[in-house]
Amino acid sequence: MFLSLESVAVRYARSSGGRAAVEGVTLGLAPGKIGVLIGPSGCGKTSLLRAVAGLEHCAEGRVTMAGDTLSDAATGLHLAPERRRIGMVFQDYALFPHLSVADNVAFGVAGLERAARSRRVQQMLDLVGLAHAARRAPHELSGGQQQRVALARALAPAPRLLLLDEPFSSLDVDLRERLAQEVRVILKESGTTALLVTHDQLEAFAVGDVIGVMHKGRLEQWDDAYTLYHRPATRFVAHFIGHGVFAPAQIVACAGGPCVHTPLGELHDIAGCPLPEAYPDGVCDVLLRADDIVHDDTSPVRAMIERKAFRGSEFLLTLRLDSGERVLAHVPSHHDHEVGEWIGIRAEVDHVVTFARAADKA
Repeated sequence: MFLSLESVAVRYARSSGGRAAVEGVTLGLAPGKIGVLIGPSGCGKTSLLRAVAGLEHCAEGRVTMAGDTLSDAATGLHLAPERRRIGMVFQDYALFPHLSVADNVAFGVAGLERAARSRRVQQMLDLVGLAHAARRAPHELSGGQQQRVALARALAPAPRLLLLDEPFSSLDVDLRERLAQEVRVILKESGTTALLVTHDQLEAFAVGDVIGVMHKGRLEQWDDAYTLYHRPATRFVAHFIGHGVFAPAQIVACAGGPCVHTPLGELHDIAGCPLPEAYPDGVCDVLLRADDIVHDDTSPVRAMIERKAFRGSEFLLTLRLDSGERVLAHVPSHHDHEVGEWIGIRAEVDHVVTFARAADKA
């Protein structure tokens, strides 16, 4: 692995109750790959990023990059940030307002001979598609263009690793997703290994090759987006990623092998799902994603629409079954049923995911 974190912990002296901001995080990032850390506010993702940058000391564990040790709590080694050859892009861009776009990019390569510096600036501006704006001031650019200037400045010194801390958070939603996709293309074209922090799932999915979900300072899962969504390792990941609910279920032995009894009927073809003996009496909770529930008026299972949220091409419906259980469903927007209406639904689950029954159903 190019970047490796082994049991890393970060603690702040004033942290209430002495709780670590980061605890026991282990992950690896291959060269040229883009990793993303995602999680709710206060989960420790930015603290972890700062530990990689050298802006925070590791209270425990070790950080290595390309075989070089950057931090090692056991030996007290802590390489200064400026010696790590790590670039950073911040959410506020941190551009110099009195310098032109080209001069902002040139700032990171001030040590180069003049002709080499000019070539590098031109190369970076071409990479981010802003060669036409070289002589303009940052305030003359849009938010998305300013972020690309910040990216070009960070890439100009050819850092071994690029860190991005909530780089799109100040942008509107549409621009955020588009720019995230553009940044991924730029990083891939430059062959840059990068680690990005965000709280936005769509942003994480658009950029990341591998995504880490953090919760209360711990890394719950480090995986590709498909696996996070379809095979979440913990209840928190299942709840945090995508739309879904946990429904009461029971794994039982059926004629063709184990199956899962749910409020929507039996689920078969449960490869990868635990056997009945994995839980006491097979009793568990099953994860039902909104895209696992299909609107089917011929189905004997009926549900009442409690809420609906228009999403353009689809509605996100909150449905209540006769049993009182609630499920979510994505329904094409031309199926415009009213709140309070009963509709037919069925489960069409490709990936059956179960967890131990929650102690507190509330």
